[in-house]
Amino acid sequence: MIKEIVEITGSSLEVLGISVIAGGALYAIIRTLIFIVKRDTSIKITFPDFRRDLGRAILLGLEFLVAGDIIRTVVVEPSFRSVGLLAAIVVIRTFLSFSLEIEMSGKLPWKKENDGKA
Repeated sequence: MIKEIVEITGSSLEVLGISVIAGGALYAIIRTLIFIVKRDTSIKITFPDFRRDLGRAILLGLEFLVAGDIIRTVVVEPSFRSVGLLAAIVVIRTFLSFSLEIEMSGKLPWKKENDGKA
């Protein structure tokens, strides 16, 4: 019974991750279209905002997907093969998250904001 609960929890987190990514993409598209229509401007002005909104949704969705993978793999199937596969998935998704964070902020995640000091 516990195995079934864990499997459902892991699958639910993965579905939530996919939903967050899809919902965030839809939100970013709608927000950009509304901005274009109301402000009567070109997409070039709103493109950075669109990318930021979409990037945030992808980052949050990836976190849920990783959590679902960890729960399902480690708890349900704790074999060397499944843990190795999980490690590969986590490394790939972490690299994606890291790349998106740099792309959105323009700086390395561990760098502090420039406070005006030289």
